[in-house]
Amino acid sequence: MLTYDVDVWSIRKRTGRPKPYELRWRVGSRAHSRSFKLKPQADGRRSELLAALREREQFDEASGLPARELAALNSPTWFEHATDYALMKWPRAAAKHRAGIAEALSVVTPTLVTTTRGAPEDKTLRAALYQWAFRAVPGPGGKHVSRHLAEEPPADIRQALDWITAHSVKVGALQDPSLLRPALEALGRRLDGRKAAENTARRKRMVLSNALRYAVEERGLLPSNPLLRVDWTPPETDDEIDFRYVPGPALARKFMEAVRASGARGEHLVAFFGCLYYAAMRPGEIASLKQADCHLPPESTPDAWGELLLAESRPEVGAGWTDSGESYETRGLKRRARGATRPVPIPPVLVEMLRDHLKRYGTAPDGRLFRAARGGRVRSTEYCELWDKARAAVLTEQEATTPLANVPYSLRHAGVSLWIKSGVDPVEVARRAGHSIAVLFRFYAKILRGAQEHSNRLITEELSRDE
Repeated sequence: MLTYDVDVWSIRKRTGRPKPYELRWRVGSRAHSRSFKLKPQADGRRSELLAALREREQFDEASGLPARELAALNSPTWFEHATDYALMKWPRAAAKHRAGIAEALSVVTPTLVTTTRGAPEDKTLRAALYQWAFRAVPGPGGKHVSRHLAEEPPADIRQALDWITAHSVKVGALQDPSLLRPALEALGRRLDGRKAAENTARRKRMVLSNALRYAVEERGLLPSNPLLRVDWTPPETDDEIDFRYVPGPALARKFMEAVRASGARGEHLVAFFGCLYYAAMRPGEIASLKQADCHLPPESTPDAWGELLLAESRPEVGAGWTDSGESYETRGLKRRARGATRPVPIPPVLVEMLRDHLKRYGTAPDGRLFRAARGGRVRSTEYCELWDKARAAVLTEQEATTPLANVPYSLRHAGVSLWIKSGVDPVEVARRAGHSIAVLFRFYAKILRGAQEHSNRLITEELSRDE
């Protein structure tokens, strides 16, 4: 029971005792005492109790301790709290977000320890946290538990988990915000020691902040969020796309023709790459594209545009993060409410590619245009392998060593860049690509600046004409 009814008495000396200096105090109806070998020790403890009283802090009648000391004594470790936080978020979080939470906590937790003596290898500890501690599986009664409690991990993983359990700091200790600085510095670095992208560091910091808010607002483990008292900014990185390595229209067409010429799977997936370029779709959106989403003009109007009505995405994520156990998650469009749609006009060249694809391959039983050899979702490993072969066929040996179109996603960047260069309004570009305006200006700033200069020249010409 907590109370303000506290008296702290003077220190008395008891001769002949190993610890002669006794500090006594009363909390409610219960008396408490503690003996010290030296009088300055007793004076110091008495000053701490009086300071707690001056700060109007309640005391616990049973232990005699100020409320903050009692909370710190009973505080769980950061590792325990982080595990509870991940389990709390799991049921309502999307699969990608679950993996993102686990990733951020796996970076932070190894820095919040009392010692690094005997620590496991970084790679082993990271795997233990990411794959076993912060990943949930159904437990008894259907309640989610940490994976390592439901399955027996390998010996090295078990040793890593035992080490972090024994050496993780108490949550109450994080009232000292300086303890969080190593965690923030870790968020700004990749495993290889290089700077992490600014956007990645901010996203992981948000997870850390939310976990600390959970400790404050719902569990009462901290009086306030200590992260707010740490002066830290993520490492500055240039998030703008390097357009030296984004393919132009002629090169993009060569890549797609090389995909087509690579064999049966290339012929099946060439329209997949066409959607990446001509409609600037995300791979997850293409994987979920159904015949009902394709509004194609009649063959009698070969120069007419069509439209794709996007409503769903199947982003790829590890099977351990989804409720279904599949390696992907079926969800709504990115940054849109479930059920929201995004119409994307498509040029005649893509209309023809999709029409040819439907004639030759039909659809999966659920209406999807593109599927793996066994009918499931097209995996990234499959279309990335086709892309690597296309790069080897199209690029010179010297070009192949550069980042030029080094991943299939480069086609999406190329498609968005083409729209901007063509003079399409940035608001319309962002809408078609499923971006926010802020993201568009952040990643495509160089091209947008060029478009603005073109607009400035047009305005100047019009002003001169009026004069």
